[in-house]
Amino acid sequence: MDRAQKEAVVGELGQIFADSGVIVVAHYAGLTVADMTDLRARMRDAGGAVRVAKNRLAKIALEGTQCESISGLLNGMTVLAYSEDPVTAARVVEAYAKDNKKLVVLGGAMGENALDPAGVKAVAAMPSRDELIASIVGCIGAPAANIAGAIGAPASNIAGVLSTIEERAEERAEAA
Repeated sequence: MDRAQKEAVVGELGQIFADSGVIVVAHYAGLTVADMTDLRARMRDAGGAVRVAKNRLAKIALEGTQCESISGLLNGMTVLAYSEDPVTAARVVEAYAKDNKKLVVLGGAMGENALDPAGVKAVAAMPSRDELIASIVGCIGAPAANIAGAIGAPASNIAGVLSTIEERAEERAEAA
């Protein structure tokens, strides 16, 4: 890899570190190509990405970024999982690590906050941005549905009473 290629990789990694909501660092020693392809596919489907880069270049790219604290984790065969959503990458890596014990979570970063393996697990347990939005919309929409139900209830009750009166009147007319 020549100098221009290295500079391009450092620039790309710097952009990743700047734009990502969460970055998870893990050791991948012992994973097969099929395992790594599976991890990449799961991450892509969830909206994140996986990147393997030389630790030295990643450390250079980390300099001056808000997640510079994770540079100490970049030793050995490391993989970077990242996503814009602050939960996605952590959730996918944690789920994959449960299935494949060869992937060992070292830690990560969420903005300026450094995460240890327990921190990554805690972030993975949080609801995602989309789940939070759906929950908020549900909370906002529930009172309106309740109001509509309350307004419609007396009308349906009156309709039910009128229907019963009409049925009784028909029964009396038939009996007479």
